[in-house]
Amino acid sequence: MDKIYIRDLAVECIVGTKPEERQAKQRVLINIALETDMAFAARSDHIEDTLNYKVLKDRIVEMVEQSNCYLIERLAAKIGDVCLGDRRAQSATVTVDKPDALTGARSVGVEITRTR
Repeated sequence: MDKIYIRDLAVECIVGTKPEERQAKQRVLINIALETDMAFAARSDHIEDTLNYKVLKDRIVEMVEQSNCYLIERLAAKIGDVCLGDRRAQSATVTVDKPDALTGARSVGVEITRTR
């Protein structure tokens, strides 16, 4: 399988279990690796023949901005669902990082993989 990457997508959303985390949006960083077959698109050179990562990014941003998950695990799973909503995606590996979640650590992150 071929891969498409979306790297370091910064989005603000409500996420966290503490009351103060439920008050205001905070930044999360999202990384995605999508497995898809790009052979036909490579031959045709037409956007219609491939997974349109701009459209997918817009769907992810809209969903994340409207979400209010308690756990980044849940947020990552929901992003995976959006990714697999495109029939061309065979699998999606999603990493969600929450910067400054722990004192002394740059970020805390989770990674999930979902397969069709």
